[in-house]
Amino acid sequence: MTYKTTAILGAALIAMSAPAAFAQTQMRCSHQLPPAHHIAKVVDRWAAEVETLSGGELDVQIFGADSLVGARENIVATAKGDIECAFSLNFQWGKTLPIMNVTVAPFAFGDIGIWKKWPTSEAAAFLEEKLLEKGVKNVVWMFQTNTSVFTTNGEPLVAPEDFAGLKMRGLTPPFDAALAALGATPTAMPGSEVYQALATGVIDGAITDVAAAVSRKYYEVQDAFTVVPVLSAYLHGYLNPEFYDGLSDTSKKALEEAGLKASEWAIEASTEAGSEGPGQLEEKGVKVHVATPEENAALQAVMRPAFDKSFGEGDADSQKLLDLLGKM
Repeated sequence: MTYKTTAILGAALIAMSAPAAFAQTQMRCSHQLPPAHHIAKVVDRWAAEVETLSGGELDVQIFGADSLVGARENIVATAKGDIECAFSLNFQWGKTLPIMNVTVAPFAFGDIGIWKKWPTSEAAAFLEEKLLEKGVKNVVWMFQTNTSVFTTNGEPLVAPEDFAGLKMRGLTPPFDAALAALGATPTAMPGSEVYQALATGVIDGAITDVAAAVSRKYYEVQDAFTVVPVLSAYLHGYLNPEFYDGLSDTSKKALEEAGLKASEWAIEASTEAGSEGPGQLEEKGVKVHVATPEENAALQAVMRPAFDKSFGEGDADSQKLLDLLGKM
């Protein structure tokens, strides 16, 4: 056998074996956050960690800022298998799984200690069961904020009566009921649509986390911001269950380990962003008011009863989740 023949055969064998040796499973992940958002950066870090821990088995491709699927379609697209993976904010589950929005209860979840325990808690496991029933396999929890801002033009929104007659960005039916109790007219919309709605006067004000107010540049279209611990929000990542079931044990373990790490990274990033946000807004020349405990109490007295009534007193799943949270 000549050297040339041997070389040709060798190259052929390498070509035949290469796909098996270097085969990767593509995992496209959609989310709505802009690149500058602190949690968008955690998502990118999570993706890199999954690839590393899977030994290259998974090729995680992140599509942010609604560039693959819109925020409203992420859940359905993943459940149907149109894409493999997506991230949603908890309040985007709306009526499909309303208990995901328990952390939106006004002024109820400001303790960061809850979020440190969350990924391995019974409460999280309970929600993961409910998510699977709705067609998605949860793989990561990312705490986003317990520091929010009410935004508007003119003077900061401080007292309950300041909200009367305003068209406000809403979140979920229970939280919208709390806004309505203040005299506002809420309109639910994803964060990606709020800037344009504010700029064009479709709404007069918004509620968002303080870091998002900076990253989404709300200061360009609003000039008054009130910092309040009114709600807690989280982004969570999930996979199509059939896609997940088809993964190797190595890839599943990589998702588990990367998910726990990313939960810690998200707390660190969100705590930092939340503390820096008010100052960053002030640097943009807008009015920033940090609500006092007395002002928070006045808002809570109006908002919380309306939220609780809408959330569904007496609902078995809601009560079980509240009980599990109470153990934390």
